[in-house]
Amino acid sequence: MVPRRFISNFDAWFIIVVLMILGLGVLSIYTVTYVVSSKAHLSIYSKQVIWIGLGLIVFFAVAAIDYHELARWSPFLYAGGVALLILVLLVGRTGMGARRWLSLGFFDLQPSEWIKLVVILVLARYFSTRSRLQGLTVRELILPAVGVGIPLLLVLKQPDLGTALVLLFIFAVLVFLIGLRSRTVGFSILLSLMAFPFIWEIFWSVLKPYQRNRLIAFINPAIDPMGRGYHALQSKIAIGSGGFFGKGLFGGTQSQLKFLPEGHTDFVFSVFAEEWGFLGVLMLLVLYFLLIWWGIDVAYKAKDHLGVFLAVGVVSMLVFYLAVNIGMTLGVAPVVGVPLPLMSYGGNSILTTMSGLGLLLNIKIRRFMLFY
Repeated sequence: MVPRRFISNFDAWFIIVVLMILGLGVLSIYTVTYVVSSKAHLSIYSKQVIWIGLGLIVFFAVAAIDYHELARWSPFLYAGGVALLILVLLVGRTGMGARRWLSLGFFDLQPSEWIKLVVILVLARYFSTRSRLQGLTVRELILPAVGVGIPLLLVLKQPDLGTALVLLFIFAVLVFLIGLRSRTVGFSILLSLMAFPFIWEIFWSVLKPYQRNRLIAFINPAIDPMGRGYHALQSKIAIGSGGFFGKGLFGGTQSQLKFLPEGHTDFVFSVFAEEWGFLGVLMLLVLYFLLIWWGIDVAYKAKDHLGVFLAVGVVSMLVFYLAVNIGMTLGVAPVVGVPLPLMSYGGNSILTTMSGLGLLLNIKIRRFMLFY
């Protein structure tokens, strides 16, 4: 049954778009990490190619398993994900001021990356069983809010502000999709206003000094151009210097001369924009638009409510990362360490994103099934 559905519902254009974005990412990583008379750069871009290969395997594996089965296992996946987040805080590896990884020898597992998909599964399973005619009551909203709040606080403790924000964004989008009763909306607004000072105090206290500096620098990057505002200023210089046609591969001054930090991870978009210019950026944004549009189409044509919520959750995750990553490179969003989907270097990011895309294909393949 599954192979036949793969053949009849397989979208070759979708795969082509994904592979094009992945290819552009590998090319940007290669150029920014290239060192003349050194082979050190091979260990970075070649690793990314390996992660892409593994990501494709995960993509098809997730697409092959019925998403209803994945939803049934979501409570166990959630419990395992929370346990891993707690384990990270106890024995996790620290890097760049944050404790986010579990060293497995051959691979550094980042549970905060995977918890996003688990939360999407849990929320979709819960919301799909609720009536969408009258909206959620306060009582119905408590359980999913607590379910999101637990991993959110654990992720903030690492700290990982970007992942915490995407969890909050996914929750907000899914709640908006199912709707709230008018009484619940009023109660939520009142409770939010009352709790805001306490939540802000907790939020600000768990942030590391460098994260606080990033938020301050977002308001005024020029306040410390060689310190807190350095990343944002160098990124804008790189993007602006690309001009209309770009400087060509290995032609970027900000990236090649290492003025731009983290050019292969958080600021890979800046590297791409400097080398490819406005036309290249326009092409990349069109590819991302096609990817998001395909995900929205999957959600719109999904067979059941579970498929709709799963698809919307994955699409909202991708939209958030796109908007925040590109926004922070342009200086219109704070630098929070958010990767650019399919382009930034990182095994956990690639595998998580490919799993989400596999889930979308999963929903599309099974939209013609009559029974579950």
